[in-house]
Amino acid sequence: MNKLVHEQSRLRLLTMLASGTGPIPFTQIRDGLAMTAGNLSIQLKTLEEAGYIRTEKYFADNKPRTDVSITSEGEKALMDYLDELEELVSGLKTIKGADRK
Repeated sequence: MNKLVHEQSRLRLLTMLASGTGPIPFTQIRDGLAMTAGNLSIQLKTLEEAGYIRTEKYFADNKPRTDVSITSEGEKALMDYLDELEELVSGLKTIKGADRK
């Protein structure tokens, strides 16, 4: 199991990014996931170092902005994680289903 993806905050973050159609502003992620700016920054740094996300920093209306998007490597890591999780759940359901008979 991919421990980078498995951590709850990063899993929620990757899921949000994968569900979007493009970059998502930092503030929208922060508010949507009810995270502090500091915690979100730490999670973004971890995912960016792994190559799972990309950040773009720029100025708009003289204010700093940061947009975040998932990379193809990040999407693959998320999908692989979800496949593994589905396999675990399916195996458990099979075992428990056999026990119920």
